[in-house]
This record gives sequence, structure tokens and C-alpha cells, in this order.
Amino acid sequence: MKNLYEKTLKTTEIYKGKVFTVTSNDVELIDGYKTKRDVVHHNGGVVIVAEIDNKILMVKQFRYPVGEELYELPAGKLDKQNEDILSAAKRELEEETGYFAAVWESLGFLYTSPGYSSEKLFMFKASNLKFRGQHTDEGEILNSISFDKDEIFSMIKDGRINDAKTISALMRAYKL
Repeated sequence: MKNLYEKTLKTTEIYKGKVFTVTSNDVELIDGYKTKRDVVHHNGGVVIVAEIDNKILMVKQFRYPVGEELYELPAGKLDKQNEDILSAAKRELEEETGYFAAVWESLGFLYTSPGYSSEKLFMFKASNLKFRGQHTDEGEILNSISFDKDEIFSMIKDGRINDAKTISALMRAYKL
């Protein structure tokens, strides 16, 4: 089996923003072929399957890049590259839904779009929730809603839920 590693020859920063950085990279493949790889560098994030009273907490928000309101699990970005992921998950759950969870279970991680992005999302299942009060970030407008599992899976099946991180985390949480 061949080693599929690609050697970076040169990296040029194209854009540095609040959420991500873009680089253009000259690389050499194992067969000597030289090409470019553009990469969106992202600190990563968290997504939470939060259960309360046999229901799952979701948020509904407008997503500007796709021009639609989407149903999603509570989620958010890591504020810095080495931020503790469980602390970030706790912060995001409380900010977006107002709930604090006493019990946390790691569901692993996923790469959102490894063909061009370094974003890595860490998934958690949270339970034993207590309401403390929602306090979203500035510029973040969303509704927190709870659905039973069957309704959520029906919403996935009929296309009302199309968010990849949400579907993936639910698959991991319920071993579907």
C-alpha cells in the first residue's frame, strides 16, 4: 500500500478573517507531480445532542451562506485553536439554549469538508439539563426548540433537516 502523503513546498496566506484563514499551498505528490491546494484553516467547533424530558434540543436560525432558516443541534466554534473542547461545548449549549448539562459523553469528532477545510467538529451528548437562561452571542439570533427523536428522524428523512453536523451527531448518539 502506497504512502499518500503530500509534501508542502510553499504556503501563502491569502486571507485572514475573524472565523478562518485561507492559504494557497504548493505541494508535491508522491509521484513527483506538483500542484496547488487551497485550504480554509478553522479552529474547529463543537456540536451537542442535548436531551431533556425524552426530547432533543434544537435551534432554528437563518444561515446567510445558504440563504435559509435551518434546524440544527446547538453548536459553535472554538474561540481559539487550543480551547478545551468540553468547556466550549458547555458554553455553546448554555449560550444557544439556556441549558446547563451535568452529564456529558463524547461522541468523537468529524471533519466537515476535508477536501478544502481543516475544520474539525467535536460531538457530545449532554443530559441532566437545568435551565439557566439563554444568552446568545452578539449578532446571533436563533430560536431554541425541542423535538422528540422520532420527529427529528422524520424531519431528516423528509428533508426538513439538512445540516450535516446535526445528522452526523445524531447518528453517533443513537448508533443508527
